[in-house]
Amino acid sequence: MAFEPPERLARALAETSDDGDTVWREQLPGLVEEALGACGAVPERVHAPGGRGSVVVLVRLADDAPAALKLAPPSAAPQAEALALERWDGWGACRLLARPAPGALLLERLRPDVSLRSLAQAKALLEAADTLRKLWVEPPAEGRLVPTVAERTAAQAATLEEAPGMYRPLADAALAARTELLADPPEELLLHGAYGQGKVLAGDRAPWLAVGPSPVTGERAYDLARLGLDRVEDLVGADTGGSTSRRRLSRLADSLDVDRERLHGWTVFRAVYGGMAAVRQGRRGLGEALLEYAGWL
Repeated sequence: MAFEPPERLARALAETSDDGDTVWREQLPGLVEEALGACGAVPERVHAPGGRGSVVVLVRLADDAPAALKLAPPSAAPQAEALALERWDGWGACRLLARPAPGALLLERLRPDVSLRSLAQAKALLEAADTLRKLWVEPPAEGRLVPTVAERTAAQAATLEEAPGMYRPLADAALAARTELLADPPEELLLHGAYGQGKVLAGDRAPWLAVGPSPVTGERAYDLARLGLDRVEDLVGADTGGSTSRRRLSRLADSLDVDRERLHGWTVFRAVYGGMAAVRQGRRGLGEALLEYAGWL
């Protein structure tokens, strides 16, 4: 098939300094063809706009069953994603059908253009919380391939240590929260790692199923914090954004029996790091919204 990566992925790959990702980008057309041949799939179309960390090709298998072929660069740790999907085995998440080639995952086809973002905010949060609850299980036996929250956030913390002066108060608050939270973790569960309303798609086997994990092991509050950041630009633009944000976190914590203070701490850390990363990547609107949100907390 004639292949061009979606523009969003191409931009993200152009920003990377990872040598492995650079090689992967150059080899991507051939990798797609190899994976298609390995699973005997006929491509229909590349899903666009897609994400910043992978390419998804909608395909038909030999028996005409629909599926999705996902290829991700080495930095996205596709082997860890595969382990998480195997561990969930379709419970709350799309089902992994096969690993046809290195870095390639053949997945159950969902409705890629219908996510929880299509619902009203209150309904979307309710459905998102219900789906996320199903994903919190014991880690897979090959747990060494899935990083811990401490390991995942170590490089992020190092970045915050170097925050420029205008961001220092927020960066220091985020670093202090991380240190306190990691001192006494309450549990060690398999987490989605990048959970948000856009990562929950409509399906046939179940109304909503999670996709695109960046799995880690750790406490539920870390996972839930990312959900609390959803639609942050809408929150920041509202007159009552600050109070609405705090109430939303409290409701999420109570609905999933997560400690409010721990959720607050991880939300601060993820908002500050995410905001600074977005600013560095040129996504200033999102970055400033996340940083303002963190300031409210």
